[in-house]
Amino acid sequence: MPRLHDHVWSCSSSGAARPYSLPRGMIAAAAAGCPQGSGASEPAPRSQRAGTAGCGARPGSWHQDLVQRSLVLFSFGVVLALVLNLLQIQRNVTLFPDEVIATIFSSAWWVPPCCGTAAAVVGLLYPCIDSHLGEPHKFKREWASVMRCIAVFVGINHASAKLDFANNVQLSLTLAALSLGLWWTFDRSRSGLGLGITIAFLATLITQFLVYNGVYQYTSPDFLYIRSWLPCIFFSGGVTVGNIGRQLAMGVPEKPHSD
Repeated sequence: MPRLHDHVWSCSSSGAARPYSLPRGMIAAAAAGCPQGSGASEPAPRSQRAGTAGCGARPGSWHQDLVQRSLVLFSFGVVLALVLNLLQIQRNVTLFPDEVIATIFSSAWWVPPCCGTAAAVVGLLYPCIDSHLGEPHKFKREWASVMRCIAVFVGINHASAKLDFANNVQLSLTLAALSLGLWWTFDRSRSGLGLGITIAFLATLITQFLVYNGVYQYTSPDFLYIRSWLPCIFFSGGVTVGNIGRQLAMGVPEKPHSD
């Protein structure tokens, strides 16, 4: 005849009401020795447990990180635009109407916000394209390399304003070689090269449109309404901002997907 305590410890029906309550320690010991029957819950799959463990990054945290990176890139673009555009104005490379440049740092008011917005878009686009192509960028991924890339870009822009060549074609070829050297030294990715060329093409078209409508002008234009070396500046600037965006995206939790 079965004993009374065997009936009490039975686990065949987990939902049945117990005749009396047991101490918590005894219940835990009974659960540890109970075989997994029809009423026992099976352990979650490993993938589900891993996904649950990785859910520390809530959807709100991903959006918050996106906003933070956008603000950092926007601030960088604004500061860089103020410095480099001031250099171009002082060297009489870029000419704005007198009533336009009577603002902060003798620059047009709309130049820093536009450059900041472009920097935010480009800086977020580079890691997004890398993730979409499944080719994570791992070449020289440290802040020291990013800072050197920024220094080289500023040097290229400085050279475009101060170097004197026999004609703009020689200057353009020199800056083109320097821009490709910047990409080869700090990027070397197909996505970086393709995005840099695309950015240079689109930015050149926008600049042509602005100059054509008399918003500002370039001295000694040799490529329709602008200087022929301007696409090289846009290309190297896109690569530089892209490296900053990639570096900021390191360690960022992926965007949660809804099944």
